[in-house]
Amino acid sequence: MLPRQKETEPSAPPASVAQGVLPFSVRVNGTRRSAVSGAMGRGREALARWVCFVCAFLSVATTAGIIFVLSEETIGFFQQVSPIAFFTGTEWAPLFAPARFGVLPLLCGTFLVAVGAGLFALPVGLLSAIYLSEYASPRVRGIVKPMLEILAGIPTVVYGYFGVFFVTPLLRRFFPNIDVFNAASGAIVVGIMILPLVSSLCEDALSAVPRALREGGYGLGSTKMEVSTKIVVPAALSGIMASFILALSRAIGETMAVTLAAGATPKLTLNPAESIQTMTAYIVQVSLGDTPVGSLGYQTIFAVGMTLFVITLAMNILAARLVKRFRNVYQ
Repeated sequence: MLPRQKETEPSAPPASVAQGVLPFSVRVNGTRRSAVSGAMGRGREALARWVCFVCAFLSVATTAGIIFVLSEETIGFFQQVSPIAFFTGTEWAPLFAPARFGVLPLLCGTFLVAVGAGLFALPVGLLSAIYLSEYASPRVRGIVKPMLEILAGIPTVVYGYFGVFFVTPLLRRFFPNIDVFNAASGAIVVGIMILPLVSSLCEDALSAVPRALREGGYGLGSTKMEVSTKIVVPAALSGIMASFILALSRAIGETMAVTLAAGATPKLTLNPAESIQTMTAYIVQVSLGDTPVGSLGYQTIFAVGMTLFVITLAMNILAARLVKRFRNVYQ
């Protein structure tokens, strides 16, 4: 038989434990610490939520304020001028007697510049985006894309003088009868301005197409050009269309470059060799003059501005609908 081990009596707990001091103090301190940290976390969350709410509210309030100011003066303008005469008239001379308030010459000049800029920037921007996304090496892409985006940081007034002193003399070498201030020069400089926007947004849309689609095309024997034009571009169509519309909206709202390069002659014409005036150029012209505040000529600024606002808003809504309509979701 094995010898029975001597039973040992349990050792007495420490005096602090026996008195119930240490566990109670640890529990209380831990509870207080967690309660304080939880309260601080909730306070930070509440502060962040309110800061975000204030920023969102300021954005909405600013937009509402712009709409209110434009609407107030525009309503006063249309109380004196017929909307039918405003939107269908072919002559614009609000500051001369007899005053004529047909906005079609300004609309024609604005769209002439925007369409001309789109004809230059949209294909060039899309092709450059295809090159950067599908053909360029990472090293070349890291050099070319920042250099292309530098164009977006150049002040618009610089583009205006570039159009007057470089683009127009270059055009007059080939077309001697072109005006000094002409729509073609304005369209070219605005096209150069929106080129980085088109290229960057299209390149982002093309890069978002999954690699598996490209590899599937290569697996079927397609060339890189076929994969780029028949697989990648259709898959990124929503982003490409959105970039096109946003770029055209940017071209419609351009001010200083068009004011300097295209001139200030409100003329209903489709000839890009002639001087024209856009809606933004007219707003600049009247804003810098001596037009009395509250007069009918002063209110034309807001009527033209509201027209421009509605056009750009409609184009942005169209871009959002196109993105929603043609969006492709990949797993």
